[in-house]
Formats: sequence, C-alpha cells, structure tokens
Amino acid sequence: MGRKIALVVNPTSGRGLGARVAPVVRAELEAGGLTVDEYTTTCAEDVGRISAEVIASGADGVALVGGDGTIHLGAQVLAKSGMPFGVIPAGTGNDFARGIGVPLKDPKAAAALIVRGQTRAVDLATAKDEYITTVVAGGFDSLVNKRANAMTWPKGNARYTLATFAELRTFTPISYVVTVDGEVLETDAMLVAVGTGPTYGGGLQICAGAGIDDGLLDVTIIKPVSRLTLLQMFPKLSKGTHLGHPAVHTLRGRSIRLESPGVTAYADGEILGPLPVDIGVAPGALTVFA
Repeated sequence: MGRKIALVVNPTSGRGLGARVAPVVRAELEAGGLTVDEYTTTCAEDVGRISAEVIASGADGVALVGGDGTIHLGAQVLAKSGMPFGVIPAGTGNDFARGIGVPLKDPKAAAALIVRGQTRAVDLATAKDEYITTVVAGGFDSLVNKRANAMTWPKGNARYTLATFAELRTFTPISYVVTVDGEVLETDAMLVAVGTGPTYGGGLQICAGAGIDDGLLDVTIIKPVSRLTLLQMFPKLSKGTHLGHPAVHTLRGRSIRLESPGVTAYADGEILGPLPVDIGVAPGALTVFA
C-alpha cells in the first residue's frame, strides 16, 4: 500500500501563488507513488479544522501549501500529533520553510522531500496558549510587521524593506524588562526578538545560529542606536553578521518573559497580543518532512 497524503491548499497565499503551485505539487506527489486527498481552504479557520480531519482520517502525512500564517494555524493542531507535516512555501516570508531547509521557489523539489519521507522533529515556541513556529517580535520589528501586513504593494520581501523605511521616521527606543530563566534584565532597546529558528520578515536572521531542535529559545536584543545605524544594520541581518555589533545582545533560555507597556507582540507574522508575554519552548513538538 502506498502512503496517503493530505494536500491542504491555501489558494490565496502569496496573492494566488498557493492556487498556482497546488497542481504542480499534486502531480509530483502522485508521480512519487503517493495517494493524494486534496483540501482547499476558504478562510483561516479552515486550516485548523481540516488539519484535525486529516489526523482523524488516518492519513500518513499532510502537505500544507501556504505561507507562515497558514503554517502557524496548521501547527496548532498538528503539534504533538505525531503526524508528519510537509511545507510547500507559497507566502510572503516563508521563514518556517527556510528554517527547516525546504526549497523556497521550487514546489516540485519541496514536494520531493515529502515523497522521500525523511522526517525530523523540531521545536516550537509557546505563548498565549499558541504554538509559534518562527519568531516572537516586540518593538521596531513588530511595527514594521504591522505596516507590512497592511500594504498591498510591493510584493515579497520588498514590502518589509519599504515598511522599515517608513517606520524609521518616527521610532524611538522602548523600555523593556526581559526575564530569561528567572534572570531579570531591564534595558532600553529598539527591539527584542525571541525565536526557535533563525529568521523572520522573509529571511532576516534576527536569531542567527538558532537551532530548531536544541530545546532552547534564542533572544536577540538590539540596544538603542541611531536611525542611520539601525538602517545600516539591516543588510547585516540578512547575512546574520549583526551579532558582532556592540549594540546587539543575545541570550538563550527555556522560559522568556517580555514586558513593556504599549508594545504589541507579533508571532509568525501575525498579531500575538500586547506585552507582557511569557514564552516557553515545546521541544520536538512538530514532526516535519525535511
């Protein structure tokens, strides 16, 4: 008997990219000998409902076509289910797919990973009764995220770049209380980011070097700098070379609390809620084809 895979498609992800790549992915899965049941989402709530149905159906795995927001919704149900989870990147940022090494612009190659069947367990963060697949952002970066989400142009990573320039005009440092495994740090900062994986915002390596299966959360704090200096740091964020900057402070732990009045946290590119927020880690919570 061949393996049975549920193909869950968000057709609106990436401005219709999800719908365009779905037939390519299905053909690759079937060519690899897999039996495919296809589901199409019509709203955000569908992702969790369909994921629950897939688990109950006895399928051997699920392939989700979408971006980080879609994957976030699927992970809420698939986490700790033991069901292998394949990612076909079709969003704006695709940071979870990037973190587990899935080809970002080749849906056939991404589907081939599912056909091959090799899996690994990866960590998820937990906050406000949700699983987080990438990074929790609070500060300048969350404001950029908010602005980018509201923009309809340009496409892709350029949207985050334009939003960054727009936010720089008025941003001032924020006062935080950051608690890592009981150790309290009070500091002013441009941003504080907490992740299980290295990237957010379409490839910015804010938590460069983070291991997605080490059972730890990586914390990056960018201390107050001038607007020009912050702007100059962004090319380094793309390469992960910002960690050597004197304004960048990194920590690791299993339990993180972020406090700052008036700051809204974002996670996986979507609103998580106002600070304070307590962030934990769920080691090996998600099994992925990778």
